[in-house]
Amino acid sequence: MQKARLIVAVLVLSLLMSVASGVLAQDEGTIVDVAAGNEDFSTLVSLVEAAGLVDALADPEASLTVFAPTNAAFEAVPAAVLDYLAANPDLLTATLTYHVVGAEVPSSDVATGDVETLQGGTLAIIADDMGVTVDGVPVTTVDIEASNGVIHVIDAVLIPDVTLPEVDPLDYSDGEILSAGSSTVFPLAERMGERWAEAGGIAPSIDSIGSGGGFERFCESGESQISNASRAIRESEIEACGEIGRLPIEFRVGTDALAVTISSENDFVEDVTIEELALIFGEAELWSDVRAEWPEEPIARFIPGTDSGTFDYFVEVVYEEDESIILNAANTQFSEDDNVLVAGIQDSPYAVGFFGFAYYQENAETLSVLSISGVTPNGTTAEDGSYPLARPLFMYSDAQILADNGQVAAFLNYVLTNVNNEIIEVGYFPASDRSLNFARLQLLATGVFDM
Repeated sequence: MQKARLIVAVLVLSLLMSVASGVLAQDEGTIVDVAAGNEDFSTLVSLVEAAGLVDALADPEASLTVFAPTNAAFEAVPAAVLDYLAANPDLLTATLTYHVVGAEVPSSDVATGDVETLQGGTLAIIADDMGVTVDGVPVTTVDIEASNGVIHVIDAVLIPDVTLPEVDPLDYSDGEILSAGSSTVFPLAERMGERWAEAGGIAPSIDSIGSGGGFERFCESGESQISNASRAIRESEIEACGEIGRLPIEFRVGTDALAVTISSENDFVEDVTIEELALIFGEAELWSDVRAEWPEEPIARFIPGTDSGTFDYFVEVVYEEDESIILNAANTQFSEDDNVLVAGIQDSPYAVGFFGFAYYQENAETLSVLSISGVTPNGTTAEDGSYPLARPLFMYSDAQILADNGQVAAFLNYVLTNVNNEIIEVGYFPASDRSLNFARLQLLATGVFDM
């Protein structure tokens, strides 16, 4: 009961904040009337009109709950995707009705669980002392009253299940598929390439050269058709792509929990804080410099190279993007090859390093993984964000590349359709349903597949 009251208090506070900032435009009329009177919902209203849903949402006899994305939420969706939705009324209708529940649910009745939508799918609601999320998207404003229901505001567009057209690898046995980039994504890309080739498709060429190196090859020399990455592409890299006529499209393929590992012979370290990680990979020279009870032995560091997305991500989280500390640390070996790092850590009880979870899992007999502030890396902690070193995994391509190379488009289709059948065994964790469905929608929006 106390938790329920806290949830309601959080929601009410959100509502009061929105009123104070002038978000609410009016509280009379149907849901359509209220949305039309609020300039923050103009994109949503125009899409509702385009889909022919005005009558359904304006029905005075209805009792509805709408999770309404703002204009800013739609602006975060690539223009090509919005254009594709607008050109495909059935998919647009499915997307919009996925935001609507066929019952009025005020904030006081919100509870954790699955809720069926008018589209027929279910929304995953989580209500806790941090607030409310819908399919992982935060609810930012609650209880905008209408005569036939209630509107709750969300800061991203929800995506229903998206099914890609089936492709037969045997139809794509010619040509080439050139892929390069992240060493972290490499085991997953390699497994998907093996499955594709076993089914009769042309075997992809997959080079493990780091996320930065992959973007150089994709955006500067234009030699690759797919760029694998364990971090999002940077603005400077997008600009470099533009200079050779490419517009990168991002496809989320999974989630990694970056593993901080030690030798299984190390019997003194089990759990560390982020602050201690900063010392271990930075200014501390001896283990005892981190905790007095630890041995007075030099720390041997094995770290991914600076072209690696793993390096970039660790520096971002632990050092707030200041790489000078880790670069100047003594007794450090850098390598773009994660197998070199694994070998170095295995050789000494005083060694430590970090890399993608898959490489730890492959070598779990000789390595141990550290928990961070009591949280161990696994599928649950990676997806819910409680493990501080969880990160998304991507593949990037370009619409023109896909249009000119059917085998590349078909391979990405195959990956996005089948990746969750392989990802856990490889050593990573599935992306959220919303992220994976959005990646599939991005591929459809290129227009290379007829629906």
